[in-house]
Amino acid sequence: MKSLRYLYRIGRGPSSSHSIGPYRAVKYLKKNYPNIVKAEVTLYGSLALTGRGHLTDKTIIDTFAPIPCEVTFDYKTSVPHPNTMDYKLTLEDGTTLNKRVFSVGGGAIKIDGEVVEAEEEVYPEKNFDEISKLCKANNWSLVDYVRHYEGDEIFEYLTKVYKQMMETINNGLKATGELPGSLHVKRRAYEFLTSKFENESSVGRAYRSIMAFAFATGEENAAGGMVVTAPTCGSAATMPALLKYYQKMYDEPLERVVESLAVGGVFGNVIKQNGSISGAEAGCQAEIGSACSMTAAAYGYLKNLSFDAIECAAEVAMEHSLGSTCDPVGGYVQIPCIERNVLAATRAETAVRLAEYAADTHSVSFDTIVQTMLETGRDLSNKYRETSEGGLAKEIKVKK
Repeated sequence: MKSLRYLYRIGRGPSSSHSIGPYRAVKYLKKNYPNIVKAEVTLYGSLALTGRGHLTDKTIIDTFAPIPCEVTFDYKTSVPHPNTMDYKLTLEDGTTLNKRVFSVGGGAIKIDGEVVEAEEEVYPEKNFDEISKLCKANNWSLVDYVRHYEGDEIFEYLTKVYKQMMETINNGLKATGELPGSLHVKRRAYEFLTSKFENESSVGRAYRSIMAFAFATGEENAAGGMVVTAPTCGSAATMPALLKYYQKMYDEPLERVVESLAVGGVFGNVIKQNGSISGAEAGCQAEIGSACSMTAAAYGYLKNLSFDAIECAAEVAMEHSLGSTCDPVGGYVQIPCIERNVLAATRAETAVRLAEYAADTHSVSFDTIVQTMLETGRDLSNKYRETSEGGLAKEIKVKK
């Protein structure tokens, strides 16, 4: 498995696969082929069907500028991956180059015949069972496990990641008005945080804070703001919300919260390696379901759960996200995506509560649930895998 640096990426929303991936593809092509004078890009699959709502065409054109670029949406051609792009590049000498690019989730890209970046394998373990056996044999925590392979430098990077998460929340809490696009979705983070409710319990206030923080990040992402993929842009709001709440409520040291990101990242890496973090490949369970699972693990660490109880919390969070469909209305990462992040943050908290009492009797392993998620995703109709052809996206008519 690869470094956690490639799981937690800092970039602009609204979509890791539909905006960060294409952005990184264009930057790579411009750097490696500096004599491009014209570009023609064809988008297929999910990139074509929801590309306008995810600003894919705008991202590509803006990143190529001042090089002229034309983007075409091909809704019909069958391709080997749902996030496929063909780049036809005209060079100064009149010759052309054709490059097929795949945006594989979390901002990562692959290009036929080329090594885009040296994402070396850092962790030799292939699944959580192998990780668990190694840690228990050496009496390691999951934080020890990450430090063993990535050194202290990874925690410096994760500190930067956490600070960006908090900056994103703060920006989102200040913003009001509507999100961009034709859905006219109102920003709600500020109102959630500042509203007063008569006879509201302390538990109610706590959950409202978590929801406000999740709304803040989700809305910033939808507006094209700077976010952290955790593990994607569309699922970026779940983890920061619960971690900010915990740090604020319990005055948790920054070092411990950063360590919790490492713990959540281990589970995210296992999902990325053996399942999927792409909504276009396996539905929303692969994005917000994965985020919920990672968040439960991170929160479980902060709550001082045992090694096995942390696994239980991560498994429960994923198990009860199974079958979640990716059906963005109008192709925007707004409805139902933002509210799903909000609910996932509170569901992760509930998963930790369950694990505190049920870990000793729990019988489903994390590896089993990851494999189940992948198989469930493969069984989902294409309508429910980020194409906006089914679910809410079909029922809610968007005025252009």
